[in-house]
Formats: sequence, structure tokens, C-alpha cells
Amino acid sequence: MPCSLWRRSVQSSLALCNFDSIPISPGLPLLHRRHWALPCEYLLSDSESSSAPEDCCSHHYHCPRTTERISYRPCRLAAPRRRYSFSKQWFCKADMTKRMWANLSHRGCILGSPNSLEVELCERNVVALLNDLFEGSSDAALAFYFFRLSQRYNGSEHGVRAVSTMVHIAVLGNMNHIAVDLLRSIARDVDEHSDGAQHQLVFDALRETCRGRGVLETVYSMLVKCYVDKGMVKMAIRLVDAMRKLGMYPTIRVYNSLIKLLLESKQFEVAWQVFVEMPTSTFGSNQSIITLFIRELVAHGDFDCAYKLLFEIQKYGGQADVVAYTTMINSLCKWGLLKEATALLYKMLQLGISHDDVLVSSVVHGYCKAGRLVDARHLLDSLSGIPDVFVYNSFILTLCKNGNMVEAYELFKEMFEVGLDPDSFNYTTIIDGYCRACEIDQALKTFALMLKRGVEPTVLTYTVLIESYCDRNDLCGAEYILSVMKMEGVQPDVVTYNTLINGYSKKGHMHSAYELKDVMEKDGVSADVVTYNILMHGLIKRGYVKESREVFNELVRRGFSPDRITFTNVIDSYSQDENLEEAFLIWCSMSNNGIKPDVVTCSALLNCFCKRQRMQDASVLFHKMLDAGLKPDLILYNTLICGFCKEGNISEACRFMFMMKENDIFPNNLTYEALVCCFEKIGVKNAAENAAMKMQEIFFEKYND
Repeated sequence: MPCSLWRRSVQSSLALCNFDSIPISPGLPLLHRRHWALPCEYLLSDSESSSAPEDCCSHHYHCPRTTERISYRPCRLAAPRRRYSFSKQWFCKADMTKRMWANLSHRGCILGSPNSLEVELCERNVVALLNDLFEGSSDAALAFYFFRLSQRYNGSEHGVRAVSTMVHIAVLGNMNHIAVDLLRSIARDVDEHSDGAQHQLVFDALRETCRGRGVLETVYSMLVKCYVDKGMVKMAIRLVDAMRKLGMYPTIRVYNSLIKLLLESKQFEVAWQVFVEMPTSTFGSNQSIITLFIRELVAHGDFDCAYKLLFEIQKYGGQADVVAYTTMINSLCKWGLLKEATALLYKMLQLGISHDDVLVSSVVHGYCKAGRLVDARHLLDSLSGIPDVFVYNSFILTLCKNGNMVEAYELFKEMFEVGLDPDSFNYTTIIDGYCRACEIDQALKTFALMLKRGVEPTVLTYTVLIESYCDRNDLCGAEYILSVMKMEGVQPDVVTYNTLINGYSKKGHMHSAYELKDVMEKDGVSADVVTYNILMHGLIKRGYVKESREVFNELVRRGFSPDRITFTNVIDSYSQDENLEEAFLIWCSMSNNGIKPDVVTCSALLNCFCKRQRMQDASVLFHKMLDAGLKPDLILYNTLICGFCKEGNISEACRFMFMMKENDIFPNNLTYEALVCCFEKIGVKNAAENAAMKMQEIFFEKYND
């Protein structure tokens, strides 16, 4: 019984073909003795054909029996999606149809009249017709045209053999982007957690439809890269092992991607096994892979293995270069091993490897971060090099943090003398240093110099100035800087707005804070968790507990995740109302959200316990906090001391003061006032004098010694 056949009429675009000139031999054998027809409505869409030149349909295309192979521009493996053809001349769908019919007719694949042709496009026929098209035209684009056409005609995806055939044709036709897209679709359908049957099916189909060993090796390498891109490590390794049994190997770039994925997924031993099984022919090109291993080792602090790999790098076909040494030295600096980093730097120079500015800057920055400016200067002098902008900024930043603005500005001026132009970060560092030292006039002079020399201030520059004015309680000055910032066309970010909102909140100008929040959102800058935390804290400090909870509800309603500061504010608000139950529930919910309370959070909760005069529970919570590794500060100690003093429990209050002494925490006036209150409560005469003597006995005894 013959199979069911599709019958469709050939429409006008197909009628353009000159079928009279095509020799039709009724006696030629046909695949499975079936006729086939190609309907025009399943050709390329109008949007695809419209990109062709308008005159591409004007000429008449004659297809000889044997055509010269069309070459296409090679495409990288990770190329973006493009159209199906890289030929210099684009063909409209009518011309593509004529070329396709002409090639297939010369191969003896067409029977029937041009007005009513019949076909069964099963997978076996599609594979045979794809091969015939490519063999007859040497044009992979034409084969892919038929591949898509037959897929649309059938209304379903092609099988794995048809796809595999098209992949090989695409690689042969230098259309690697098409091959990669098809292989990605194959990889997407493979289940990594299965028994491997799907993978084996794909592997066998690609091997059975291959058109040469070199092409098959390229296709397998592409498939490994597709597995790696999708994070399918097991499938990638399984394919590499299968390739090795056939004497085939992925490219060095694919090996690099696979090993990098294994290292990122903490599979170091597997990555090393893949590396040692690489072919020896690639050992001259695996320097980047060895550097990946060194970076992974030092990231976990395994410097012994990293040293061994670095010094035995030639054994694995690599060559130690400045990149490998920079990776090692930079990690040593991050771990604070400056002595070892400097020794390795000199070792590199002894081996004749030239250093670069990045490497020297890394070591110098490490010394500066540790506050060892003299050693950093000595290193620079020994290398006889001129520091770059980054090195200067490391020195200046360290000096500014230490409050040594005189020497910092001298270094800043030295940059001009050696011919370096400070960038915006250098200027901002100096401005920030002056602001921290409360020298706002010098900061403004530096800002003026910055503008005079044509260096554009950044958002960070303006934010530093706004913060300085807010710290001086000069909100008018902060508002002026914000207005200048906008006039200069610099868009403030959420940090800038939060800085000024915090300034309003500290001064109790909550109305202005809310107004600025509205302005911020009108300017297209969305409020973040920090914004809401600032508003909540300001409201709580002013006694607006109910309003602060409304802000918290808005934060949650807008989809933000509360952080530690948010929870601390909420606990503090309930503590103000002496609502111990709600405060404790919030404190317990922090762990459910994966947030660990800090000393400020515990102080807020302990304050609530003390207000409710539940000092025994407060003491238990305090010792739990110590067991969790938190270190109490002066505020927390004062909270507990005040609580016990209000009860007249002088012994417990003194016990906590002894704990303060053991942790080198010095008391303040609040500690003294609490002790005076305690003596008054228990009826001791001359409470102030006795309190002073008790504090002298507890805290200052060792200093007198």
C-alpha cells in the first residue's frame, strides 16, 4: 500500500521556473518510489526575502550540472544569530527555489509535472535530499534553505539524523553559526540526569552522518562547547571521553571553557584530570588553562600547590609569563602576604620576565593598604620606574585615611611635576580627605582646580561634598551642591539622594526628607532599602513609632527584602513602646530570613528587656550573644548596667563593669550616672562620691599601677 501523499499546487512564484528546459526522465528511480512537491507558501517569509536587493529577481539564473563551490566567510563558534547565507549575493525566494529545483532535477530526484508534484518528506528522504543538494551545488545555504522549507512543510521538528546531516553540511560550507544553533537545539533536548541514552543517540547520529574525520572532530568540539555553555558538565566530559577513544580532541578554547566551568563548580580534581588527558600537541597553547588553575588554588589559599604549579609549568607545556606571576602576586597581596609577594616579584625579574604597571601597582597597593608607605616607596625606588596614576592614588588614599593631608597633597602636586594628569578619582580622593579632616575650604579649592583643568566631576565627587555639608549640619550648602550637580547635567544616583535624606533625618526635618524622596522618584531614581531604613530611623528617634512601621510596610509591599538595619529599626520601634513580645518575635524572624543579628540589634532588644525590668532574661540573652561570637560595645554594656542599677542590683552592675574592663572598653558619663542612680536607690549617702570611688576602683586601678 502506498503511503499517504501530500498534494499541493505550485503557485505563481514556483511557476517562474522554466521547467520545460529541465530534462525529466520518467524511468529514473526515486527515493522509496515516492513523488515530492514543494509548496511556495512554505518558502521564506516576506520579511526574510525583503532584505535581498531589488534587482536580485531580474536576472535569470541558470544552474549547470556541476557548479563551482561557493565559499563563505568563516564564523566564530560563539557568533550571534544571523541569516542563513553568508554568500556575497543574496537570492530572493524565487531564485532559491529555481536553484533548488535545478540541482535536484540534475540529480534525478524529481518526477511528475511542475504543476502538481508529490513527496513524502520522511527523515530518510530529507537526509538523502540534503546530501544531493550539497553535492550538486556545494552550497550549504541552499541545503539549509531546503532544510527549513521541509521542516515547515512537515509542521514538526526534524529528527536527530536530519539535523546531524545539516550540521555537517553547515561546517563544510563555512556556516558554523548555523551548525552551532542546531547543536544547541540538540543539547537542549538532552537530559543530563538520564542514563546517557540520548547523548549516545546524538553521538552515533553525528558519527554516522559525518562527511570526514576533520569535520566530525569540529562538530564534536562544537557540541562540547554547547554543553559547557548550558552548564551540562557531565555531558561535556562524557563527550570528551568518547572523542578521545576515537583519537579526537576538542580545540584548546573548548578545553579552556570546560576546565573553567569545572573550576567554578568546585570540581578541581576532575578539571585536573581533563587537563592531563589533553593531547600533547596542544601543550604549547595551554598557558591560559594553567593560569586558571593557579587562580583557583590561590583563591582557596593553597599557595603551596600554586607555587609548585608555577615553577613546574614547563613540565605541562606552558611558559611562565607576566600573567601567571601577576595572578599569583596579586592574590598574595590580597591575603596580606606582602613579603612573599615582593620576593616573587624579584624572582620574576631574575628570570628575565619584564614587569608591567599592573603588577607593580598591585604590590604597592598592598603595602599602602597595610599602612606601610615606606616599604611601598622603597619598592618603587628599587624598580626605578615612574609610578602611574593608580600607584599615586594608592599612596594618596592611604595618607588621606590616616589624616595626613599635607603629605597627601604634596604627592598630588608631584603628579603634575612628573607629567601625569590626575583623573577624577585622584581629585575625589583628595576632596574626600579634606572633607574627613573638616577642611571644607580646601576641599572646595581642590574642586575648583578640578573644574579649571577640565576634569569632569563624577557622581561620587558631588556625593562626597554633599555628605561633608550634611556632617557640618549645613543643609543649605548640601542643597546647593545638589542643584549645581543637576545644572551640570550629572544625574544624582540613589546614594546621593540617600546622603541628603540622611542629613534631613538627623536634623529631624522629616518633611524635607519625604519631599526629597518624592523628587528622587520623579527623577527616575527608585528608592532602595537604605532609603527606607533612613526614614524609619529618623521617625523612631523623633518618637513617630507608628509612622515608622508604616514605612516598613511600604518597604515590604514594594518587594524589598528587609536587611539587618531594617529589622533593627523595627525592634527599636517596639522597644520604644515596651512591646517585648513583638520585638522578640521580630528578632527570632531574622534567623528565618537568613540574617544574623549584630550588636546593635541585640542592644535594641536588650533595651526592651530592661524597660520591662526583666533583667534575668536580659542577662541570659547577653550570654547567648557572647556564645554566638558577638562582641559587646559600650552602648550595650550601658544598657545592661542601667537596667540593673534601676533595680538597685549593684553587684550585677559592677560585674558588667568588670567585663567592660576586661574587654578594654572605657566607661562614659552615662555609666557614671547609672551608678550614681543605683547608690541613691539603695540609700547610700554621698552617692556621687561613692560612685566615683567605685569606678576608680574598677577601671583605673591598673592605670595607677
